[in-house]
Amino acid sequence: MLRLLAVLTLGLSLAGCASTREASLAEVRPWHSIKEFRDQRMADVADPWEGFNRSMYRFNFNLDRYLLLPVVEGYEYLTPRFVQKRVSGIFNNLSELRNLTNSIFQLKGTESATTLGRFLTNSTLGLAGMFDPATSFGLARRDQDFGKTLGYWGAASGPYLVLPFFGPSSVRDTAGLAVDSGITYGIYTVVDPFAATGNSLAYSAGLTALEGVDMRHQQSFRYYESGYPFEYYMVRFLYHEKREIETGKALPAEPDP
Repeated sequence: MLRLLAVLTLGLSLAGCASTREASLAEVRPWHSIKEFRDQRMADVADPWEGFNRSMYRFNFNLDRYLLLPVVEGYEYLTPRFVQKRVSGIFNNLSELRNLTNSIFQLKGTESATTLGRFLTNSTLGLAGMFDPATSFGLARRDQDFGKTLGYWGAASGPYLVLPFFGPSSVRDTAGLAVDSGITYGIYTVVDPFAATGNSLAYSAGLTALEGVDMRHQQSFRYYESGYPFEYYMVRFLYHEKREIETGKALPAEPDP
């Protein structure tokens, strides 16, 4: 009888806990779609091609999962960290040419001089950019691109757009990427560092592949690892806000006093 009484008491207690938990959960209305927070700023970004962008977002996830990240992980496993940093330094130094041209397009004389100084210093004392003595000399890096240049001169960002491999973008930034790529290709064609080898195309292709691996190696973002159920909207919002701040179209929110 005592054992039966104990079992009944325990059963009633668990039932009471379960009903209380169900009642408390019922009070919390779940969010099932973006409609649940249309009044939030996260929903403000123009995204008329959301169906295409979502498909491209998933494509980039699969590209990462089955191709890029395995290659990057193999690269990181086989290559000493010291060498990885030197490779990243070389490509970062080459990207100073993009920073320089866009600083000039924006008529930023001081910034252009600083970027030119960085490039010359790291190309010589830094052994083609493998090291970064320019930063220790007070020549800070200023990241620029033609998308920022268009924004600087008043061009709106336009609708949100997810690009294959490159990820989040906009109509303005996609046009900027095309212009930057064209300028880089033009400079490379004029210089043609592998012309004397007799096999310039093969070397160029290998260099481009290594640059792609290094680009993904330097980017810590991983698709669908945020744990946030609305990651697509979060990434869209953060990218848009970041670019608006960088082009001076929006001011960062002031912290509460």
